[in-house]
Amino acid sequence: MPSNQASYLPALPYDEWKETCATLHLWTQIVGKLRLALAPLENHWWNVPLYVTARGLTTSLMPHGTAGLQIDFDFIDHVLTVRTIDGATRYLPLVARSVADFYAELMAVLRALDVDVRMRPIPAELDDAIPFPEDRRHASYDAEFVRRWWRILVWSDEVLREFRTRFLGKCSPVHFFWGAFDLAVTRFSGRRAPEDPAADAIEREAYSHEVISAGFWPGTADAPQAAYYSYTSPGPAGLERAAVRPSEVLRQSEQPQFVLPYDVVRTAADPRATLLEFLQSTYEAGADLAKWDRPSLEVTRTNHDSGRANANRARSRRARG
Repeated sequence: MPSNQASYLPALPYDEWKETCATLHLWTQIVGKLRLALAPLENHWWNVPLYVTARGLTTSLMPHGTAGLQIDFDFIDHVLTVRTIDGATRYLPLVARSVADFYAELMAVLRALDVDVRMRPIPAELDDAIPFPEDRRHASYDAEFVRRWWRILVWSDEVLREFRTRFLGKCSPVHFFWGAFDLAVTRFSGRRAPEDPAADAIEREAYSHEVISAGFWPGTADAPQAAYYSYTSPGPAGLERAAVRPSEVLRQSEQPQFVLPYDVVRTAADPRATLLEFLQSTYEAGADLAKWDRPSLEVTRTNHDSGRANANRARSRRARG
């Protein structure tokens, strides 16, 4: 593996950081719920995710009356930063502390900055959820494993962005969903999906149209390994039997969903090419079986290469003045 890629792809054994992972997941839910409360609703809940930055994760600028604020996780200096547009800045150290303490201190900071925000203080998408003000069970923070996880997010974000450029149709940003604790990008066919009568309001909005989504998650107690995933919704018949690459792809027929263990990517001779092969082949399988209008939705290689060449020539002319 090239040394520059190896530095971005550290080992992330779930069992060695599962307590920190659970605590950090809940901290991001607190910050994410603040964004949900402050940001105007966007289709498919695109107003709620966080975004990868050069130091961690950010809410981006959130409106608040005639003002605004931004909250950033810094996983280099291990601090949470709250900034308002009038120049006020407050810091919370990211150290081993309970979810209840983290929640109380962040709410106190917001009150001190005259940020009045109300949210439902209960975790989302988790079984046996403990309200944030009462959760003293989760209180771990291993800075080294947090740094490893974030470096994987940085690299994965870059590859997912490259994959995103191949699509002309509606496509989400690459963003971090704090509910499931995953980094994701989603492509849309442009057609509405049949409504699932069993789905709740959140799921109906998220899956109102046909999608193929792919991303990265660090693992859970039920699936204790970091992995990349890809799924098509609604799932077309036969997808679980489709030919996809590389050969190490795992299949989950109940969704159906394709999973590629992170360690397969990390140890590959060319990790970037391996991940792109997974993303492209699983997309093609889902799009073909669901009869997406691929010629209208995709960037051809000729056009893509021509556009890149034109951009390089433009940069060269600017450099020459």
